[in-house]
Parts: sequence; structure tokens; C-alpha cells
Amino acid sequence: MFVHLSTCEVVFRLPMMFESLTSKLQRIIRNISGATKLTESNVSEALREVRVALLEADVNHNVAREFIDRVKTKALGTEVLRGVTPAQQMVKIIYDELVSLLGSEHSGLKLGGRPAVIMLVGLHGSGKTTTVGKLARMLSKQGRHPLLVACDVYRPAAIDQLVTIGQQINIPVYHERGTLDVVEIARNAIVDGKSRGRDVVILDTAGRHHIDEPLVQELVRLRDAVRPDEILLVLDAATGQEAVNVALHFDRALGITGAILTKLDGDARGGAAVSFKAVTGKPIKYIGTGEKIEDIEPFHPDRIASRILGMGDIVSLVEKAAETIRAEEAAEFEEKLRKGTITLEDLLTQIRAMRRLGSLESILSMLPGGQEALKKVDLAKQERELKHMEAIICAMTPQERRNPHILNARRRMRIAKGAGVTLAEVNTLLNRFNQMQEAFKKLSKLQKAMAKMSGMPFPGMFKR
Repeated sequence: MFVHLSTCEVVFRLPMMFESLTSKLQRIIRNISGATKLTESNVSEALREVRVALLEADVNHNVAREFIDRVKTKALGTEVLRGVTPAQQMVKIIYDELVSLLGSEHSGLKLGGRPAVIMLVGLHGSGKTTTVGKLARMLSKQGRHPLLVACDVYRPAAIDQLVTIGQQINIPVYHERGTLDVVEIARNAIVDGKSRGRDVVILDTAGRHHIDEPLVQELVRLRDAVRPDEILLVLDAATGQEAVNVALHFDRALGITGAILTKLDGDARGGAAVSFKAVTGKPIKYIGTGEKIEDIEPFHPDRIASRILGMGDIVSLVEKAAETIRAEEAAEFEEKLRKGTITLEDLLTQIRAMRRLGSLESILSMLPGGQEALKKVDLAKQERELKHMEAIICAMTPQERRNPHILNARRRMRIAKGAGVTLAEVNTLLNRFNQMQEAFKKLSKLQKAMAKMSGMPFPGMFKR
């Protein structure tokens, strides 16, 4: 979220995840917004378009058909509530069915062993090794002590990649070079993990470009040897219905306990996410939402359904903000805003805190009405302005950030040169910052005046 200094206008952008499906469903709902009641005719017409939208999003055709049948049955058998429009009633029915289709509620990890063992499987290119790191970091932040295990002994540099990830998140990695016996590696790793006090062992297994019998048999032997608490399939969401076919194959062979969908921040159309639970009967437990190590989040069906229908996901945004931004920092900034004593240093801190939340695009996915706002916003321009603001403030001395009024024309030119921006951009930032300071100072004075008058008669109220 970026607040424009001159207008305090919040700007958003919708991510690629479910973008096409979301826009089509919103258009369909608008088409019946003028109806006075739900009828066989307008419901059937709307649901024909919903079915097309689902198929275009690469949802499994059987899943799409059954979904439409359930929605139609409910829509025609439900009396429209007083004070609720037919379109709103339709949204509620579609939302409820989407939640049910996606899995009803979040299914967390079931880690009973000491150490608990998580086995990640999947095809090559699905983002499995990176997901191992993301999952380990998330568990570490929850108070667990993971150990990563390199069981991909075939792919060149696979061990090195996992070691690098482990160093990045400060989590140990167990590996044995020069051996292809992954069962022995895993057994040794579990023993090593126990001796080091690690309570979760995460196995990064080998993948292939396609499912083959040797791969499957190796994974079966590994499963039987270590009896993992969780067998999680890492799926590339961009492969659409093919991801569901892959899931069925792995499930029949291994009995997977759930899935982690990756690359939902790219051009995935959402079909794999919508179809997975209905086809396999297994839950999606987590989703990868970006390339950074922190870009993983629990899969909450109700929140995802809300996003698909363009209603946002404020709960997830608040949770992410609470994890990223310290409460003390937020309270201190709010107090400075209230008093009108904010400095450019404070503004720089807030810009960096916002960057830790993610891109403007990812933030928009959790806000209602993002798609409509996107039509009015040049995201590239907003991202560029934000980077330029940070560069300009960084080019100042600490004293100048605290007291920007001391900046003369010569210093402003030097700052512009150091930040790689124009002098006009420096002047614009300073002018907007001054306007913001003045606005909050006036607001602070008004609040003080109102507080003084609280509970007191207004001057002259009783004069005759």
C-alpha cells in the first residue's frame, strides 16, 4: 500500500493469481445486478458464463460441471432475503460453493514424530528445493528447529543449492556426497537430527521432467523406510490441469497428505488450485506467492474464495503486517503523525517496512476492489516513484532527513545527482512532505481544541 503524499490516495494492483477468473466472475455478477429476483432464465445464463470462465481458468471440466450444478440447485431453491439483491445472493452462493470446493478450512501440518519427518516430492522445475527452504523458515519462525536433508542425489548442484538456502535462513543441512542411497541418507539424517535437537526433518527428494517408474519406486522405498508424518507434493500451478494429473499419479503411488502450490504469483490461471481438492480429496496446505524465501502462506479456502470473487483478503494482509512490522514501530509512527513531528527518516522507515510486506501487486491481492483500482493506476509509475523517494532520502545526511528545511539549492542538486533523479523530483518530494507535515499539525491542533471543548458548553451558548 502506498499513500501518495499530495493526495493521501491509496493505490493498488491485482496480481496475476486468478486475475482472469476474477474479472470474468465480477462481470457475470454485474450482468444480473439489475434483476429483481433469481429465475431459471437469468441463473442459467449467468452460470453458462461461469462455466466458461472456470474452463478458461483451466479448472478440471468435471469439477466445473459439478460446481455449476450445485450453484444452480442452491440459487433456484433459495429465497432471496429481504434487503439483499439477487446479485448479492448469487455472490454468497458462489462464495460458499467455492469455499467448499477449495477445502472448507485450512489444513495445517500434522507433525507428531520426534523428530517429525516431512517428505517433499514433485517434478523437476516445480520449485521443490526453494519450497523446502520456505517451509523450513516458516516452521523456524513458529518455534520449530528444522533440519534440511539433501536427498536429490542426481541433479547437478542440487546439494549446493540446498546448502546455500540453509545458510541464507540459518538452518543446518544434512548431506552425503558420493552416494546414491537416499534411504541411507535419510536414516542417517534423522539420527543426526535427534542428536542435534532438531525436531523437524525435511527431505528434499529428487524430481524428474516427467513421472517415471524408477523415480516412483525410489520414493516408495524412502517413504517405507522413514514413515514420514507428511508427504507434500510440490506442484507448479502454471501447469493447470496437468498439475492435477501429476497429483493423482503421486497420490496413487505414495498416498500424499497434501500439496504446496508454487508460482501462483506468475501467469497461473488458478485451475490447479480450484480443482486439486475435488479431484484428489487431499488438501492444499500452502501456496508459494513469490520468489523470495518468505513468500509462502497457508492456504485458507475462505480467503482464497474471497480473492477469486474480488472481495479481498484483509485478514491475511493484517497477519502479514503483524509479522513484518513491529507494533512498537507502528505505534511510534502513528504518534508522530498525530503530533505532526514526522521526519524523512520516519518516512524512509515506513517505505522499507512496506517493501517487506511485498510488492504493490501482492498487497492488492488482499484488498477489496483492487481490479477496479488497477484500471486507474499506472503501477510501473507508482513503483518507480517509490524507489525514487527512497533513493532521494538515502542521498541525504541524517541531519537533512531530520531537518529538510536546511536544504539549499546546491544541496538539492547534489542529492538529485546522488540519487540518480531530477532536481524537480527532489523538490516535489520536499514540497509534498512539507504539505503533509502542515496538514497533520493542523489536524493535531484541531484535535486538541476539540478535546478542550469536550464536555463543556460552547462559548456564548447561554447568552441572551
